[in-house]
Amino acid sequence: MTQIQPPQDTSAPQENSPPPPRTSSESAGQVSPGPSMGRLVGLDLARALAVFGMYIVHIAPMQSAGNDLGSWVYSLAEGRSSALFATLAGFSLMLIAGRLEPKTGLAGRQAKARIAIRAVILLALGTVLAMEYGDIIILAYYGVYFFLALLLVRLSAKTLAIIAAGIALVMPQLAFVLKMWLSDSVQQSINAYDPLEKLSTVGVLDLLLTGLYPTITWMAFVIAGMALARLDLTAATVQRRLAALGASLTAGAYGLAMLLGGTSAVLSFGGGGGPSSGSGAGSMGSGSMGSGSMGSGPGGPELSASDLLGAVSHTGTTLDTIGCLGVAILVIVGATVAIDRLPRLRRLAKPVIAVGTMSLTAYVGHFLAQSAWPASGAGTTKSWVPVLTYILGAIVFAAIWSRFLRRGPLEYLLNTATKPAKYIR
Repeated sequence: MTQIQPPQDTSAPQENSPPPPRTSSESAGQVSPGPSMGRLVGLDLARALAVFGMYIVHIAPMQSAGNDLGSWVYSLAEGRSSALFATLAGFSLMLIAGRLEPKTGLAGRQAKARIAIRAVILLALGTVLAMEYGDIIILAYYGVYFFLALLLVRLSAKTLAIIAAGIALVMPQLAFVLKMWLSDSVQQSINAYDPLEKLSTVGVLDLLLTGLYPTITWMAFVIAGMALARLDLTAATVQRRLAALGASLTAGAYGLAMLLGGTSAVLSFGGGGGPSSGSGAGSMGSGSMGSGSMGSGPGGPELSASDLLGAVSHTGTTLDTIGCLGVAILVIVGATVAIDRLPRLRRLAKPVIAVGTMSLTAYVGHFLAQSAWPASGAGTTKSWVPVLTYILGAIVFAAIWSRFLRRGPLEYLLNTATKPAKYIR
């Protein structure tokens, strides 16, 4: 899924900027001087698009190979929406830790405490949700990402970009070797002593290596988002360079994958509905995604060495990671530029932007709604009406809620929970 998620998403009010419009729960924090609030509104628009993409993957009817619009939209959303969400999460962490310049001293310690509290809460919330929905829930993974990100919040954009590139180039191969080395019996032995595995069937091994969003490869998205946050996105030169970078990464990764393995190396896996076929239509509420399958872990395909040259969603290959990251950069840059330069679009998109300001609520809410009204879920119909209903419902709820309260329900609780960080000395 998709689905930290995710989830995701803050600790302190933005003291140096006007209250409206706000960023999402992940990005509500003290912001260093730099990019305008229009930039943050653009991030909320991008975050809303990521939420809708995950709705599509979780609720829309799964598409097999085909050239119809539904198949194209589903393929575009699968994997890339959750990668976009993870990239935005990295960006949002830097809004807490210090945007263009890292916070130091007391402010820096309190910012790290807020991030750590957030990580604990997301890990706990993700584990609880995974007890019902399995490995499709991204929030517990976010908790791990945020803990690791604490080590990097003071680094420059260039250093962060180099680290993200290194992870994308090296870690997929290392993950493949590790999963080959970890036999079924070894994994079972590890899981036998893992309390998270016993609680939700999504244990430490899944979070780090074998799950649907393994930290070993997905940290590339989070760190890339952190690097983006250190750039002045108001500068036209930066915008052009990022747009060119995103386009190059996208075209290069998917083009090379198709050249090496054909269309199937990008759009499908094993002739089925994609690598995350278990995480798409009809999977919600089953609780089966965290079954602890061996090989590549629950929810993902079991790869062979030749598959490392492909770019299928959720395979975690180098080309998959680079391609998803390219798409994420394009969406973030496109959304921020559009909101900044097209005032009419900003007004028209205000209800959609509201979803981005409460993305954690929108993410968790669609799972709860699926459990309450399973008859409307994917897998029971070939229609796209259910997913369009969920998207419209999220827009209406967020638009109404934001007229009265500054934060979404879960965002308010998360912000309240991080307030004790102010007592750090």
